[in-house]
Amino acid sequence: MSELELFDEVIDVRSPAEFAEDHIPRAGSYPVLDDAERAEVGWLYKHASPFESKRRGAALVSRNIARHIEASFASRGREWRPLVYCWRGGKRSAAMTHVLREIGWQGAQLEGGYKAYRREVVAQLETLPRQFRYRVLCGETGSAKSRLLDALAADRAQVLDLERLACHRGSVLGDLPDRAQPTQKMFETLVWDHLRRLEPALPVFVEAESKKIGALQVPDALLEAMRASECLRIEAPIEARVRFLIEEYGHFLADPAGLKGQLDCLLALYGREVIARWRSQVDRAEWETLVADLLVSHYDPAYRRSTRKNYVRLEFAPVLRPRTLGPASIAGLAQELRALAARAPAPAALERP
Repeated sequence: MSELELFDEVIDVRSPAEFAEDHIPRAGSYPVLDDAERAEVGWLYKHASPFESKRRGAALVSRNIARHIEASFASRGREWRPLVYCWRGGKRSAAMTHVLREIGWQGAQLEGGYKAYRREVVAQLETLPRQFRYRVLCGETGSAKSRLLDALAADRAQVLDLERLACHRGSVLGDLPDRAQPTQKMFETLVWDHLRRLEPALPVFVEAESKKIGALQVPDALLEAMRASECLRIEAPIEARVRFLIEEYGHFLADPAGLKGQLDCLLALYGREVIARWRSQVDRAEWETLVADLLVSHYDPAYRRSTRKNYVRLEFAPVLRPRTLGPASIAGLAQELRALAARAPAPAALERP
């Protein structure tokens, strides 16, 4: 997929639904058939005749290509070099590429289309994650691990923020209020695109994750490499974590009914009495009590079980013990983490003890 960098722009001519499921990173959506038009042409092919389908499709495709040229491509210069793709490198992308080249632009058609691209992404996700030396941040819920990744990235360290890519915080209360999770295919595309831009000679900071982040599954090869890597532990006092979580999850405090609905998802684990206690704390707006109770009763035990089981180097990890989790403290922690990562033995990072 190195050829993607050779073009000024990548043009996806598939339908909006196809584009939403997954697309090449930074591709623009310029459908030559929208979802309804694609369904209509397919229906004609099946129930009328291939001729009727092609005649109707040609009219729709021509009209949509003209609209894109007038509305979107009119400002492109003479030397513009777009790469065009559809589902399998067939008629939709061929039509757009032909028109662009007839105009004088240096358009090219992606051989094999999206299907070929997707096969390559899947294949590379089997090998690419193993090229890097990960430094896995471990710490109980509320230890500001995501903020630490942000601080590390701001300090020009290499970071793989899987929760950001997955649009989820990785817990029963992890849904983001303003963003839905991408599809599994789109998540894998985002992970692949991020990894391929990293430098294998430098460490990559990543947060310890379970197999799933919300509804999405972390690619197997990446998870295996992370679990065999060197760990760095953050141990913050529960008071600091409670304050941090109340600030971080403020959207839940503004929606008590939604919060209680999320807590009900834990009914099978803890029973009616515990859930009733948590719901009562919500009703009384006892946020510090609620968050501390959730940490002690649910999050901390579950996190400890999971990380001890899955991250084989956790017991050997250096430990940082911040007293607070404010911006200055997080910035200082990021510098300490970089120093610890620099001292860690690079060759052993992906070897099981």
